Amino acid sequence: MSTVPAASAVPARRESRHTAVAVVVLLLCGLTLALAYANKARCAGAPFYDDGRSVVFDVIKDSDVCYSDIQFLWIGRDIDRHVFPYVDGGITDDGMLTGGAVEYPVLSGTLIWVGAIGAHTDADFLRLSALLLAPFALLTAWFLARLAGRAALLWAIGPPLVLYAFHNWELPVVCSAVAAVYVVTVPTRYSLRIRGVLAAVLLGLGFCLKLYPGIFVLPLMIYVLTGGAERDPDDARGLDVRGALLTAGAAVGTVVAVNLPFALAGYEGWRASITFQQLRQADITTNSIWYWGHHVLYGRATETSTAWHDGVAIASPTLILLAFALAVWLGWKRYRATGVFPWIGVSGAMLCGFLVFHKVHSPQYTLWLLPFLVLLAVPWQVIGAYLLADAAIGIGVFRYFYAMGSGAPFEVQEAIVQFGVWGRAVLLVALFFLFLRADPRASGVRAERATDDRGDLVAA
Repeated sequence: MSTVPAASAVPARRESRHTAVAVVVLLLCGLTLALAYANKARCAGAPFYDDGRSVVFDVIKDSDVCYSDIQFLWIGRDIDRHVFPYVDGGITDDGMLTGGAVEYPVLSGTLIWVGAIGAHTDADFLRLSALLLAPFALLTAWFLARLAGRAALLWAIGPPLVLYAFHNWELPVVCSAVAAVYVVTVPTRYSLRIRGVLAAVLLGLGFCLKLYPGIFVLPLMIYVLTGGAERDPDDARGLDVRGALLTAGAAVGTVVAVNLPFALAGYEGWRASITFQQLRQADITTNSIWYWGHHVLYGRATETSTAWHDGVAIASPTLILLAFALAVWLGWKRYRATGVFPWIGVSGAMLCGFLVFHKVHSPQYTLWLLPFLVLLAVPWQVIGAYLLADAAIGIGVFRYFYAMGSGAPFEVQEAIVQFGVWGRAVLLVALFFLFLRADPRASGVRAERATDDRGDLVAA
């Protein structure tokens, strides 16, 4: 009697195993989110000022490293007054937002407004916002577990989720980007065109949350254009130009459909978020190579000049675009060699270029990068080094601010911050090239298998 399991039972067992891994990742992510909230909630609670600000916030936000933009922005954007964003807003000549305008794209602004419903203090706002954001982190954990198996634990229990889950409104945009990868990768019973269009819609929604997923539309278009991973190398039908154009149209259409009502209802308020980011300078709060590079070139005591900021405003986008072009070109070279355009790797490399050269590099942007570290098989030593540099920023910068504000010596804290800034920059350059060469991490969801005549499992 044969002891070889029936061929039909093997996929079911494998699917059950991968589902179990995903459930464990999901549960652990939930525990991490509870810890993340507890960390930020140390800065919130009674007693409160008349405007609902926690008295303790300004006392310990830097020293205890519990600062969050969510709690900070309770005051100053009319969030505490429950003003619907953008419609009646604007921006002053000196860059101050007014009338409910916020510095984020419209879907993030709307989520901020929703999170404030029923809140009367910054502690309420932090709690309600955390409840609103947490499902996006859990959904991201599920997608990553289905795509990359146990590697998803890097997202679910990694230090960045503790530090940044409720630091700002990043979780929805990360979820949209990961969902786009999932849609392209997993439901292969649908044509690549359909999957590309659906993914483009998700990336368009991500653009309306925090902009950066919009840069992934170009590599997605090229992936659809070239037929993806399932294209038969002997297929002589050529490039799918129509599919690529439909992908681009879906992304653009989504962005227009989401933004147009806001632009029509209150153009000045809608435009204010864009103007705010254009006017923002590379200062001590931005954690970028531009601010700290000025220190290296001219010394810590030298003030940044208008000419410097004007130069950064030109150099930063120029270098970002050059990095994008290099990523796409190297990705195309790999396509010519392997027959598959590495759209996930190219997307990750483009994000690295953006993070290195953008004039603002907030600590929570690590959440943007983390899914690529899960999805692509880059060395774990590099990931560990990046998390160390990130912690130097995510923790060290607030201790640095505290030391400066209290009049204490801050040389050690400044050295830690600089280690984080430059270490992170060097590692992003390394990851730029590693992403382009890396294969996706193995996952049973994507690793289809067949059974040969003897019952042995062979890779499809």
